[in-house]
Amino acid sequence: MAIQAETFDDARKCMVDSQIRPNRVTDSRVLTAMRSLPRELFLPPGVQALAYADEDVPLGNGRFLMEPMVFAKLLQAAALRDNERVLVVGAGTGYGAAVLAACGCRVTALEEDPALLTMAAATLAVQAPNVTLVSGPLSAGWPSQAPYDLVLIEGAVPEIPATLAAQTHQETGRIMAVIATAGRTTRAVIAEATSVGLGISPLFDCATPVIPSLRKAPAFVF
Repeated sequence: MAIQAETFDDARKCMVDSQIRPNRVTDSRVLTAMRSLPRELFLPPGVQALAYADEDVPLGNGRFLMEPMVFAKLLQAAALRDNERVLVVGAGTGYGAAVLAACGCRVTALEEDPALLTMAAATLAVQAPNVTLVSGPLSAGWPSQAPYDLVLIEGAVPEIPATLAAQTHQETGRIMAVIATAGRTTRAVIAEATSVGLGISPLFDCATPVIPSLRKAPAFVF
């Protein structure tokens, strides 16, 4: 076990130095958090060996832990501020929420999948006990703690749900998301809530899997 832990430690440092820093992520809070949090503990045993791979890791039921580089670049673009109120939508097993908490944010992690909730509860209790884990439909957000300074959607969506925009501080709030475009490409964006709607700015292309429950229902064709 000690040898395995040492291997994971080395892989974690390598992830930061070879995947994240070369992609111009310089926020010291993000780098420190991702260098220290044991990402492997947020994964089912069968896929822990993929914890530090440069890819999205399957969690089951069509859900994935976001690729480290994509996740880190989203947080960099969010320009995190101390003590911000953050909602993580599709928190999965809680890794993203734990990173945000380590960066000094007050985090509510929303998940709807029972198996992922069970794993998140156990891991967050040890790794990030200050994260508030809640259960409910992802599309509904978590209005009881709104408004949020930042909303992070951990997975691709065809569009940003209006319910999440409504739970974000106007003028100062922002939503970090990945929008599914035509084909297999997805695009990371930052959306800022204003009095006239969301102002969406593209950030970079990626290949993030769509969250199944947030897919658009197929339109009926006559």
